[in-house]
Amino acid sequence: MSFGLGSAQSMLKNSGQLQQFTPQQMQLFQQLFQHIAPESYLSKLAGGDQSMFDEMEAPALRQFSGLQGNMASRFSGMGMGARKSSGFQNTMNQASSDFAQDLQSRRQSLQQQAIKDLMGLGNQLLGQKPYESFLAEKPQKKNFWGELLGTLAGQVPGAVAKYASGGFA
Repeated sequence: MSFGLGSAQSMLKNSGQLQQFTPQQMQLFQQLFQHIAPESYLSKLAGGDQSMFDEMEAPALRQFSGLQGNMASRFSGMGMGARKSSGFQNTMNQASSDFAQDLQSRRQSLQQQAIKDLMGLGNQLLGQKPYESFLAEKPQKKNFWGELLGTLAGQVPGAVAKYASGGFA
């Protein structure tokens, strides 16, 4: 069946959707979209939102501060101004550098994984078809006057020929 432009335009009035999901599936489907919305946890993480990282890193920063205090105490116990020594400064600088590098590496890993998760979830959700769209052929209305005139017009030549041959007497 082929449709010309006129047919396609008239059929647009006869399009519809058939829901493929149960109400529970539809609710779950809509809830899953919240996980990929711009303000979602996953989207913020994928976008490198600083406040997200600050929140996650706060416990590690507190722990690191405690470790720094332990190192300072250890060097203080050595006496004679050991905390002012280059050994203490080098140890603290190295620990800070290691901590910062580890934190940055973890940030990048989390961000990359969040991007992958967003893409995977997005592709899965967008691949679903909660509705099936369809077009239905518009039934043609019967045109009484058109049919009557068409019938009469078809019979006129036969009647004229019959009259001309003397068939109506």
